[in-house]
Amino acid sequence: MAKTATFWKNTMSVLSGTMVAQAIPLVGTLIMARIYTPADFGGFASWLAIVTVAAVALTARFESSLAVVADGEARETAFFATVTTAALLSVLATIVLALAVLCFPMVLGSMSAVQAVILIPAALAYALGQSWESFAAAEGAYRRLSILRIVQASIILLIQVGIGLFRPSAEALSLAFTFGAALTLILSSRLFPLHLPPHGMRRTMLTSFWKRQRRFPMFALPADTINTFSAQLPVLIVASRFGADYAGYLAMTIRLLGAPVTLLGRSVLDVFKRYASESYRERGHCRDEYLQTLRTLTIGAIVFCGVMLLVGQTAFALLLGEKWRMAGVIAIWMLPLYSLRFIASPLSYTFYIVDKQHVDLGWQIGLLGMTVATLTAFGSADLALKGYAYGYSALYLVYIYLSYRCSLGVRPVRAT
Repeated sequence: MAKTATFWKNTMSVLSGTMVAQAIPLVGTLIMARIYTPADFGGFASWLAIVTVAAVALTARFESSLAVVADGEARETAFFATVTTAALLSVLATIVLALAVLCFPMVLGSMSAVQAVILIPAALAYALGQSWESFAAAEGAYRRLSILRIVQASIILLIQVGIGLFRPSAEALSLAFTFGAALTLILSSRLFPLHLPPHGMRRTMLTSFWKRQRRFPMFALPADTINTFSAQLPVLIVASRFGADYAGYLAMTIRLLGAPVTLLGRSVLDVFKRYASESYRERGHCRDEYLQTLRTLTIGAIVFCGVMLLVGQTAFALLLGEKWRMAGVIAIWMLPLYSLRFIASPLSYTFYIVDKQHVDLGWQIGLLGMTVATLTAFGSADLALKGYAYGYSALYLVYIYLSYRCSLGVRPVRAT
């Protein structure tokens, strides 16, 4: 009982900071909707989709191991290895991108030259920011974690609004994101200094860590890359098939509808992965932590659905302006997807805890296939997005079941 109380106390601590961090871009979005056009948001969202996917690849998902390894020196080594991996892979990515552009200029698509230049730096800054947040959560430093998220949200918003007042464009949004993510890293390094191993031992420690945690790049990396790509793919496909304006509507829907889902879900995940990992190491299962988290998230999803069905579509038009009404329509179509994501995403860390990343990878491959099939099979944007939302929802139900089975550990736990 005491452990459960501590779990939710820490969750509320992270939630309070996350609420502020999420409220800042939400309020800023209302301002930016008056400054930027749907086409601006569409161009920025397409660029950000590529940045987000690249950021996942740069860490090789080693940041997901930070909560799994033991406290102390082991975690410090894991953190050093994660940061080093991201830095090395960013150099490789820069070379690959430069060669690709030289040989095949059309690879940039509608991306501007400025967006192409800052693509890898933005991905590296975002990847390192996520790594620092993962380290803070693994350490249980929830107050400082909240500070990081609030500062990052504030900096990016201020720059995006400031630039937009003088030169509203997709490039302005992209530059603001890059500068904001980079500036946040300065604060991150102050709050959580990176402890370097002795110079002569670094290569040995890195090699040992990479070998010991090889299942993360082997299974978690392709799984999470596919997941992130699948999440960003709708904007890219909609932009190419139905135009930047429609992509802007979808991007705005994802931005606003995803905020409340991320709000509690991410806060629960930060705490769940620490407590569930400890439970699994001690008892061989994390069923109790899984079920108590599942019940709470399900209640939250029901409340979220009710509110959105009552006021969602009208709220989009009133808050953003009549030109964004279509985004409210899309939000209703996407409601089942985001409600189930609210439940499934925090609990998916169970796959990492029990070392079943290959199960997650199989599901992610199925998700990618469904995403491509539904978004390309229909001739209209309406049918494509509805098919995508319903297909994704069905797969989330399977995902929740699989993660629950993993929470039982090596031997099934009898219900009490």
